[in-house]
Amino acid sequence: MFDNLSDKLELVFKKLRGQGVMTEDNIKEALREVRLVLLEADVNFKVVKDFVEKVRERAVGTEVVKSLSPGQQVIKIVNDELIAMMGGGEDNSLNLAAKPPVSIMMVGLQGAGKTTSCGKLAKLLRSQKRRPLLVPADVYRPAAIEQLKTLGRQLDIEVFDSNAGQDPVDICRSSIKYADLNGFDTVILDTAGRHQIDDFLMNELVRIRDEVLPNEILFVADAMTGQEAVNVAAGFNARLEITGVVLTKLDGDAKGGAALSIRAVTGKPVKFVGVGEKLDALEVFHADRLVSRILGMGDVLSLVEKAHSVFDETESKRLTEKLKKNKFDLEDFRSQLQQVKKLGSLESIMGMIPGMGKIAKQMEGMAPPEKEMKRIEAIISSMTPRERANHTIINGSRRLRIAKGSGTSVQEVNQLLKRFTDAQKMMQQFQKMGPMGMMKSMKGMKGMGKFPF
Repeated sequence: MFDNLSDKLELVFKKLRGQGVMTEDNIKEALREVRLVLLEADVNFKVVKDFVEKVRERAVGTEVVKSLSPGQQVIKIVNDELIAMMGGGEDNSLNLAAKPPVSIMMVGLQGAGKTTSCGKLAKLLRSQKRRPLLVPADVYRPAAIEQLKTLGRQLDIEVFDSNAGQDPVDICRSSIKYADLNGFDTVILDTAGRHQIDDFLMNELVRIRDEVLPNEILFVADAMTGQEAVNVAAGFNARLEITGVVLTKLDGDAKGGAALSIRAVTGKPVKFVGVGEKLDALEVFHADRLVSRILGMGDVLSLVEKAHSVFDETESKRLTEKLKKNKFDLEDFRSQLQQVKKLGSLESIMGMIPGMGKIAKQMEGMAPPEKEMKRIEAIISSMTPRERANHTIINGSRRLRIAKGSGTSVQEVNQLLKRFTDAQKMMQQFQKMGPMGMMKSMKGMKGMGKFPF
């Protein structure tokens, strides 16, 4: 989402780094460019005005850090103020300390991803050892009730029984009683939405709020709608006094203005961000990490946390030893492929590593698409354990059997085996190079075509 914004800010910062001495004139010129970049990114006009004024006040003041050049000093101020604008340093955690069952009311317009976000949040809370109950309270769209029940089955999380003929207030009231009697410590209320704010919708939501007295009222905003998401958030906040925001579709290709503006306009913290369609693609929001990624500084902490949740430490050590001994086989590769898929695309992973964002863009298209990864998995799964352990025994007749079993062609099986052999050689080289050698090698990969897989 922030690629265009990042590129334009990088051009501004490049000029700043070249300044030996910062004067009020070149600071003014730099901030004019920053202002234009933020406005082009669809950041709220008033937010941009306040932001630029705060940066200017600090930049022309006496504040100096000896370890930084004048240009770097301004970049640091821009970084600090962006973090402050997005609520950095404030507590954006959920209020879960109250007597159970804690109730979380999810509100927002239709199509913002509210129902899916309910499922994602339930999954996240369960990983934190909580026992959530999902409550479908959108009686005007029967598909929403069925969608939440489907999500509940996929996640193995109970969904409160409701139907389109019931009063939403009664559903929410009854669900709290049911949760209390059956040991659920968290209730997530999926309320109705509209295509736009209207009195009927707001009055119903106010009635639910006054009846249930939720511990959290989270406004779900589609980051792809830009400034409109900010305006709608302000409208919901005026009537309901929301406690936080969930930004969905942050992995899309919108300009990113909503993500940068919504905290400043509403005064309410962004608590979660949706970064994909999968049910584990909901992350706790960290302003400093997002700003770091926007400014091209990476987000190593998020990458480490994500990897820690995906990879098994014992398994990783075992595979490392096999790599060192050159015994990495197709079974190991399939296992790693399944885990890496959970991390996201290669481009998104590299974008979290400082200095690797531009390399990631250069490598766009080199990583295999999801369909190809599924085909690779199907081919490997059609092999016998002996064949996966030693691919050199796979002769012509075996290749034909594997192709039939995986619904692919013999040519595709041949391509996989060749790529695996190439990958083995590459991994051996990387083992000898070390991390710095790997980075240099990746820089030289532009134009070489796809990775071995």
